[in-house]
This record gives sequence, C-alpha cells and structure tokens, in this order.
Amino acid sequence: MLNLRIVLLILLLSTLSSCQITQSNKNTNIMVNESLLLDQQFPNFSSVAIESEQQIFYLSPVMDYMVADKLLTVTNKTKRARKLIHQIFKTRDLGLVYLSTANLVASEAYNQNTANCLSLTIMAYALAKKAHLNINFQEVDIPEYWERNGEYNMLTGHVNLILPIERKPGMLIVYGNKSLQIDFDPYIAKKTFKSHIIDKNKVIAMYYNNKAAQAIVDKNYTVAYAYLNAAVHKSPNYSNLWGNLGLLYRLTFNAEFAEKTYSYALALDKNNLTTLSNYAVLLKMIGNVEQAKKINTGLEQKRRNNPYYQALLADEAAYRGDFPLAIKYYKKAIKLDKRIHEFYFGIAKIYYKLEQFSQAKRAIKKAIAVNRLADVEKNYIAKLNFLKANEVLH
Repeated sequence: MLNLRIVLLILLLSTLSSCQITQSNKNTNIMVNESLLLDQQFPNFSSVAIESEQQIFYLSPVMDYMVADKLLTVTNKTKRARKLIHQIFKTRDLGLVYLSTANLVASEAYNQNTANCLSLTIMAYALAKKAHLNINFQEVDIPEYWERNGEYNMLTGHVNLILPIERKPGMLIVYGNKSLQIDFDPYIAKKTFKSHIIDKNKVIAMYYNNKAAQAIVDKNYTVAYAYLNAAVHKSPNYSNLWGNLGLLYRLTFNAEFAEKTYSYALALDKNNLTTLSNYAVLLKMIGNVEQAKKINTGLEQKRRNNPYYQALLADEAAYRGDFPLAIKYYKKAIKLDKRIHEFYFGIAKIYYKLEQFSQAKRAIKKAIAVNRLADVEKNYIAKLNFLKANEVLH
C-alpha cells in the first residue's frame, strides 16, 4: 500500500438533476471536544481573519440589483426558481468558470465568475434566499473521488441545492418530492446518488475546511489551524474536520494528539476511510506497523472496485515517476468504468511523457469521445492538435 498523503477537501462542481433525499439522522448536538484543540501550539491563530457567516453569504449591490430586476419581478415562486436557474446556467450574466482552488465567498464567486463548486453553491443559495425562495443545502453521497493539489491528493465531496416547488390546490404528487435541484457538477447531476439535507452551519464548516486544506497544501499551518478551529465550532460532529485536524497535528510533529484526534474522528464516523488511511500512515510512522498493515488491507478491499481509487494510485505512481505502473493503474480504472474521460486524459499524459505520441493521441481521442462538457472538449482538442504537431516533428 502506498503512503498516500490525502487531505479531505469539499470541492464541488455543479447543473441539474434529482436525487433521492433522506433526512440525516446524525446527532447535531455534540459539543466541541475542546481537549483536542491545541491553541497554544499555534499562538498566532487568533490573528487570522476568518470570514463570518455574513461575509460568506453577502450579496454585492450588483447581485442585489440582478435579484430585484430579474427574479423578484416574477410573482410565481416556481417560475422564479426556474428563472434563477436560467440566470445561473443559461445566460451570459454569469459566465461561470470552475476552479477547484478558488475558495470564494458568494460575492467574489459572482463578480469574478470563477470559483469551486462549494463557492458556486453558496452563491446560488444566497441569491435564492434574497429572491425569497425556499431552498436547502444537500450533501450527496458520491463515491470516493480525488484531485491532486501540489504534493497532496484531495478527496472531494459534493453539495448541491434543492428548491421545493409550491403545490397548487388540488395538485397530486404520486411519487417522491416535487422539487428543482441546482447542481454545478454535470456528471453528478445525471446520477441518482442518495443525498441528505444539511444545515447552513455545516456548509460554513465545509467552506472553512476548504480554506484549511489549501493552507495545509501551502504549509501555512497556523492559518490551517485557525480555519479548522472555526470549522469544528460550527459543526462539531463533522468527522472530516477532526480527521484533517489530526493530519495537521501529524504534520506539525505532534503524533500523540494526531492519534487522539484521528481516533475521535473515527468515533464520529467509523466509515471515514480518508481518516482511516491517514491514521494508518501515522501508525506506521510511530512503529505500529502491523496495525497499519491491517488497516491498509481492509481499505484495499473496500476500494479495489472504485475506478477513482485506481486512478488515484495511477496519479501517485506518476507523481513518483513510475510511469509503467501509472499506466497499469489507469488501465484498471478504465476497465472498471469506460465512461470517465479523465482516465483517458490521465493515461494520455503518461504516454506523452514517455514520448509515445500515437498512444497519447488515441487516448485523447477517446477522452473527447466520452466527454460531455464543451469547455473540456475544447481543451482536449487543443491538446490533440498539439500531439498531431509533435508527431509530425518526430
């Protein structure tokens, strides 16, 4: 098993779909475990400027005007909700561009037209609330999926929005809930993953978690602690936060508290595989090799049929320069799911590094064939043209 360095990061992409909704039955009244917070180890953390709830959801004057001009003029709330979706996805008012590292507040996401999916979802929520629409956040139970950020692989989660449609007198709903959904990930939008409604505090904690994860990547550990400290006070039973805090303690050479914090995260959610993986890394580091091996064997069994896990192993191999092993893992990922364009693009990059341009070109063509996103297709076509030029040169 590779010594994977994984941070949990709630990224999100987002378009429209329907998911089966289940109410979360987790205890939301857990108090913050102050015994696991090490303020003294990060003496300047209180000087870090943490965005308040008001700042995160604030609408700029331009956003206020858009709501007043485009949305509040529509009296029927169902039509107003559809108009909001139209404003976000179908017009040039918001030429949205996804960037995984752009952890922005609502007004920044709107004004800069660039954000990650959590920030875009926060922006859409703030607009809907200003338009007097009934809207909720949903956490979607997607398979484990990773993205690289520097030397780290980030596990991504997913959040979207649901807007219940007003029932007219005499309306009969035969099955399920009548609702609209705002989702900034076109892949997830077409699936029927289970989801559950989450409160605003958990979303704020996710936002802080994103900021902390980026700070960990940047090795700005005081900032990371400040955001994680704020996050656990917003959502103290959210296991991922404590898992990342445990990672932060390991990176700052406090193995004792790292182990305690990992254990607490796993007590909150025994199925938190990312924390379990990081816990195994710690155990091996402190000499408990057998227990670490046992955990890793169990993780391998649970993840072996996840194509994204095979792609993660491919990415780790490529990062170490072991390109033949990377190709092997990408081929395993493709065998598990032939519909995911990123796998073909990943293996194309490896072939290119090995100067196997014809194989790289074939892989890019396959990526184009299975991809459904216009902006991604343009990128792939540009790379294909570059490869064709390289073939001529060679």
